[in-house]
Amino acid sequence: MTSTTRAVDPGYPTSPRVRQARPPEAAYVLCAAAMALVGASFTASAALVDYPLAGGQAVRYAVAALCLLAVMVWRRERLVLPSLRQAGRLTALAATGLTGFSVLVVLATSRADPSLVGAVVGATPVVLAVTQAVRERHLALRTLAAAVVVTAGVVLVEGLGSADPLGLVLAVGALACEAAFSLLAVPLLPTLGPLRVSAYACCAAVPQLVLLGLLAPGPFLAVPDGGELVALAYLSVVLTAVAFLLWYTGLARVGPARAGLFAGLVPVAALAASLALGAETASPHAVAGALVVGLGLVLGLAPGRRSSRRTGRRTRVTA
Repeated sequence: MTSTTRAVDPGYPTSPRVRQARPPEAAYVLCAAAMALVGASFTASAALVDYPLAGGQAVRYAVAALCLLAVMVWRRERLVLPSLRQAGRLTALAATGLTGFSVLVVLATSRADPSLVGAVVGATPVVLAVTQAVRERHLALRTLAAAVVVTAGVVLVEGLGSADPLGLVLAVGALACEAAFSLLAVPLLPTLGPLRVSAYACCAAVPQLVLLGLLAPGPFLAVPDGGELVALAYLSVVLTAVAFLLWYTGLARVGPARAGLFAGLVPVAALAASLALGAETASPHAVAGALVVGLGLVLGLAPGRRSSRRTGRRTRVTA
């Protein structure tokens, strides 16, 4: 029988010095793999363009939650009951990073070119870097510069399209939800762990999407055809269960600022998948953008010179 434990919320998990105590290369690989899976998933998402949005997303997160809970049972993980504060964060995480992002991206692309939506959401690395700097009261200039370079590369890959004012607002909302997907998870990871955070967030998203789907006009669910069934399976297992677990494991190791740099790989992976399937050809600006994203990653993740300055009892470490 699975035992239960109630976790205590410690707040922001670690300082930069603690996070960098162990070599982060393995965490970088996990973050890169997660974002590559996200980018490659766009082809699968295109197969669901005519499927009910809320119902499809509810099925996706329900299946993903079952997969993650099954992994917990297989690994004999304890069922940790979140505190009220943690439950609130999990609910907010599901409402923004899962439910909100899925809905806002669809709504934004109905009033703006997908390239513009992708470019706006591509500013996620800058948002994460600035937010971490505010939280820690310490600005890592190299990480911020790398985030700006990665974002510039994303803009080159995506290009700039047009949008009406509402479409731009919706795209900015999707950007905020994408950032919240990482920022709201950070305080939960030390006690709940990546597997539980992934599973609990998916569980929390299901009733939200069911309620949204029942209130929205049109059918909530439909019988999927063969292509839609394959797409739902891929999004549920690979994009959600696997990618979430990879991302949160890496995020817990290196923090949101450095992990956020890998968001620039999403359009690069999407482009690579399209090229592999013959859906599009590589334009010069897209190739240049992919190279700029790579440059930003090298700038932000290459080992830096550590310097410490002791002031009283505190030691300041800069990358």
